[in-house]
Amino acid sequence: MAGIKEVAEEAGVSTATVSRALRGLHHVNDSTRAKIIAAAEKLSYPLTPSTANTASGRTNSVGVVAPYISRWYFSQVISGAEQALREAGLDLLLYNFSQMKGRERLFQHQLLKGRVDALIVISLPPTVEEFDSMLSLGIPIALVGMEHEKCASVKIDDIAGARSATQHLVNQGHKQIGLMSGRPDDPFNFSVPQDRRKGFMQVLAENGLEWLPQREVHGDFTMHTAARAMDDLLARPNRPTAIFCESDEMAMGAMQALRRHGLKAPDDISIVGFDGHEMAEFSELTTIEQPVQLMGEMAAWSIMERLRKPNIDPPSLVLPTTLVVRNSTRRISPEEA
Repeated sequence: MAGIKEVAEEAGVSTATVSRALRGLHHVNDSTRAKIIAAAEKLSYPLTPSTANTASGRTNSVGVVAPYISRWYFSQVISGAEQALREAGLDLLLYNFSQMKGRERLFQHQLLKGRVDALIVISLPPTVEEFDSMLSLGIPIALVGMEHEKCASVKIDDIAGARSATQHLVNQGHKQIGLMSGRPDDPFNFSVPQDRRKGFMQVLAENGLEWLPQREVHGDFTMHTAARAMDDLLARPNRPTAIFCESDEMAMGAMQALRRHGLKAPDDISIVGFDGHEMAEFSELTTIEQPVQLMGEMAAWSIMERLRKPNIDPPSLVLPTTLVVRNSTRRISPEEA
C-alpha cells in the first residue's frame, strides 16, 4: 500500500502539504488539494470520509435557518428534518438568530458559502436581497411555511385552517367572536399571522357577522403574552362568547387567564387554537392540527432528492390540516349569542 511519501511524489508536493490537505486544514489552495486527492486515489491511499467529501465538493451537511429554536413550532420542524437527515447520513448545521443583526450577518457575509450542501429555511420570509444571496450559493433550498418558484417548499394553507376554526365557532352558534393574533410590529414579517387573520375575517364576512376591532388582542404566539392579552380582553366591555387564537400556545395562555378570573372554557368563553401542540390534548383544546414534524421531514427529503437529481424541478407541497374538536368549545343557544 502506498504511503504519504508516494502520494507526495505523485502530486509533486511535500509530505507536509499532503498531510495538511488530507486533514482538511487551511493554507492549501483548492487546486493543490484536488491534485493531492487525485494522487491518493490513484495510489489507493486510504482517505477519510471527510477527505472524500472534499474531493467530491460535498460537506455532507445541511444548513437549517430558523429565527427561533425554543418555540414549539420551530423545534418540531427541526426535529423532523434532523431525523430524516440523520437517517441519510447527513449532518444538520443550525443557524439561529432572534435579532435582526444576526439575520444581516448570516445573509450579507455569506456565512453559509462552502459550509453546507443544501439549505432549509423555516418560516422566515427572506427579502429580495436575501433570496438572491441564498440562490447565489448554487445549492438546493427548501422552504417550510412559505414558497418561492425557485425553491422546494412545504407548507399548509393557513387561510383555510383559520377558516375551518372560525367556521366551527360560527356553527356552534357564536356571533361575537374575538381574535388573538400575533404582534402587529413583528420584525420578521411572518406571513402566518396575516394569513390566519385573513381566513378569520373571511368567515365573519361570509356569515354576515359584525367585526369590532376591540375584540382583537395580540399574543405574540407565547403562553405568557397570551395570558396578559386575555387579561386585557376580559377588561373590555362586551366580551366575546368565543375566541380564535392563532396558535395553541396562545390558546392555552388564554385559558389560564380565564381560570385566574374565575371563568372557564367553554362554559364562559369557547376557545379554539391552531397547531396540534401535544399539550392541546391534555388541555382539552379544540384546535387545527397541522403536521409540523412531517413538514420538516418532507423539506429534508426534497433537498436530498435534488442533491441526487440536480436538474429536477423543486416540488411545492401543501399538506392538509385537520379540525380536532375537544371540550374547549361548545354550542350556545340563540339567547347566549
